[in-house]
Amino acid sequence: MNREMLMLVEAISREKNVELDVVFGAVEAALAQATKKLYPGDVDIRVAMNPDTGNYETFRRWHVVPDEAGLQLPDQEILHFEAKEQIPDIEVDEYIEEVVPSLPIGRIGAMAAKQVILQKIREAEREMILSDFMSRGEKILVGTVKRLDKGDLIVESGRVEGRLRRADMIPKENFRTGDRVKAYIMEVDSTLRGAPIILSRNAPQYMVELFRNEVPEIEQGLLEIKSCARDAGSRAKIAVLSHDKRVDPIGTCVGVRGTRVNAVTTELGGERVDIVLWSEDPAQFVIGALAPANVSSIVVDEERHAMDVVCDEENLALAIGRGGQNVRLASELTGWKINILDAAESAEKTANETDASRKLFMEKLDVDEDIADILIAEGFTSLEEVAYVPLQEMLEIESFDEDTVNELRSRAKDALLTMEIAKEENVEEASQDLRDLAGLTPTLISKLADGGVHTLDDLADLAVDELIEITGQSEEEAKILILKAREHWFTEEASTQTNSQT
Repeated sequence: MNREMLMLVEAISREKNVELDVVFGAVEAALAQATKKLYPGDVDIRVAMNPDTGNYETFRRWHVVPDEAGLQLPDQEILHFEAKEQIPDIEVDEYIEEVVPSLPIGRIGAMAAKQVILQKIREAEREMILSDFMSRGEKILVGTVKRLDKGDLIVESGRVEGRLRRADMIPKENFRTGDRVKAYIMEVDSTLRGAPIILSRNAPQYMVELFRNEVPEIEQGLLEIKSCARDAGSRAKIAVLSHDKRVDPIGTCVGVRGTRVNAVTTELGGERVDIVLWSEDPAQFVIGALAPANVSSIVVDEERHAMDVVCDEENLALAIGRGGQNVRLASELTGWKINILDAAESAEKTANETDASRKLFMEKLDVDEDIADILIAEGFTSLEEVAYVPLQEMLEIESFDEDTVNELRSRAKDALLTMEIAKEENVEEASQDLRDLAGLTPTLISKLADGGVHTLDDLADLAVDELIEITGQSEEEAKILILKAREHWFTEEASTQTNSQT
């Protein structure tokens, strides 16, 4: 490298405020790229430059790979045992280098190097600008639409650019070049070409941040937004909690004459916002989340993480909402599966559950209908509860004496043991390939066996509704399980085709 190039490198480094190492790295990359063109194949070239003198050396190198891996890139790789013949103590992932003639820079080389230098500088500047922007910790980007790119908006804010995809916009909203845009920063990916900041206007986090900007009490820690659910452009729900008894969480978020919530609504194109009081009690939280509907009663199923909510005819439509919107948002907000029932449906479901429990107790405990009804009336729904609920609780039942309680508990434990043995026998009857299927528990295998499913092919032949009837799974879970069971069909078919071709 001549003295003029060294001076150019130093001048560019000072002008662009880029480290000398970055500039010299660009020169080395340019020389390496030019040298590669002199060799057939995709060789790996490294150039090492002395920043003081400008002198440089060129090396061709081979990456040492494990013997069992084989050569994926023959021009760039060497097997470990071959490398050890040259350097006995060399390890995998190290490199073997060979000095090769260096390419003179010349006029063309200098021009190419300059282009690479400028490219590296642009990348360094971009990273520096992006790093400076992110160091401010901003979660919302405010900018103007620079251009449209295949339906996406490229938003410019100062010297940074963000991409707002069509799918991340609020439905029916349109922007033109020069329009002001405010959006939530979802992620920053410096590897993306062009706009590295991914934006969203329909994410729940965006609404949370808008409220954070409008309500100073949130920033002060007096209020907290616990969760948010949105149907962007139409309706949303947020759950708020006050950490100060003197502060009304709902009234504070609404603001004087609705100024605060209206500011958020205006920014979101008229999106209606329901502000819900968060509660530690899941049932109370769900009741609040279903507002404006009034709830008659609610039944919590901890095992299924679901709630059956009963509403009268006047509130049924409100609870469900247009197209199921209200109950869907309430479910997203609370994290609970919510089933809306009217009084008749609730009564029918309760009757069915009572009949099932009565049948269970009469069959497994060998008791009459009166005893079974007493257990149901006291809140018992399973054999496990009868067997293992604290003894004192059962002794409090007026209709039962101590001998009766002990006998019922003993029968319940015996029944559970018998059922467990039967379950194990069912599991043993199942084929090995069925037992090895990922996602199948002993309980599920036992249910399948009761339903006449003993092999992997038996399971694969089932329709989704048939599997749901046998196991009680959700539709999505049943679909996944059946697809897993059918995988071996396609594997065997592919293997057969391969063998026939050979």
